[in-house]
Amino acid sequence: MRTIDIHAHITPEGFIEASRKGEAWHGLPPDAMSIHRNNPKTHWTPAERLADMNSLGVDVQVLSTNAYFYNYDGDPAAVTKMAQECNNYVAQLVKDRPDRFSGFSTLPMQDVKASITELERSMKLGLKGAMIGDNVNGKTFDEKQFLPFWKAVQSLGAVILVHQGGDTVVSHLLNRYHLPNTIGNPADRAMTFAALVFGGVMDACPDLKVCLCHGGGYTCYGIGRMDRGWQVRQEAREHISQPPSAYLDKFYYDCLTHSEPALRYLIDSVGIDRVVFGTDWPFDMAIDWPVSWLLGLESLTDDEKEAILHKNLEKLLGI
Repeated sequence: MRTIDIHAHITPEGFIEASRKGEAWHGLPPDAMSIHRNNPKTHWTPAERLADMNSLGVDVQVLSTNAYFYNYDGDPAAVTKMAQECNNYVAQLVKDRPDRFSGFSTLPMQDVKASITELERSMKLGLKGAMIGDNVNGKTFDEKQFLPFWKAVQSLGAVILVHQGGDTVVSHLLNRYHLPNTIGNPADRAMTFAALVFGGVMDACPDLKVCLCHGGGYTCYGIGRMDRGWQVRQEAREHISQPPSAYLDKFYYDCLTHSEPALRYLIDSVGIDRVVFGTDWPFDMAIDWPVSWLLGLESLTDDEKEAILHKNLEKLLGI
């Protein structure tokens, strides 16, 4: 059975080379590589990556540069140049091995106009869309300044993969026990769903293709409370005439829930055609043997497993 992984990260070669020389890279400091040294896979060669994919049973990775390279608080011009180099690198890997790689761009989201321009350019290079964070320097995506971006995404038919970067909503309150990741990450994803839905973005751009990493976080498990808020609070109905639950099947979600009951609930909530295979390679919060894990789930039918592992992504990404 073919497998396509929508959620697989990569470190750009230019950053690795600059770090080895002790040089800055598009505004990132010379010692920036130190945060990656505890995980050698982040700077593996393409050949090493392919060997690991083979061992995992993954046929295609949709590459996205690590969230570290969002750098949304950096100088917009420098970050735009960094994004261009990142995207050129990913596009070249895809060109070299189209049978094994597809790709997403990274964008300078602090500059909406530059992000649109770079998204257009990177898609001409063959990339499928972009990976972005849950917010841009604290601004969520219901802010009016981002609407031109979402309009452009829809017009281009781009797929947007939403993945946390940097601090989460938990970081400033309880920055211990790895909770900014284990709790803050899924909380951020629910916040992004809420911003796009309650803010009217999904109504303004009904053909958007947005995938929420890590099973959409707490979105499905808190949707009843969101619906209740919409029912009883006028401010929750400011931009939408339907309850938030009506929008669950307008998004895509990767299968990385770390829990079979949670994945079963996700599928039942959003529909099997909206769940795709994602691993978070090569970081420690990934499932160790993700293909084997999914294939071993007794609550999923064979057709559901096949839809998640490749059919849904073949349709979504055209690969």
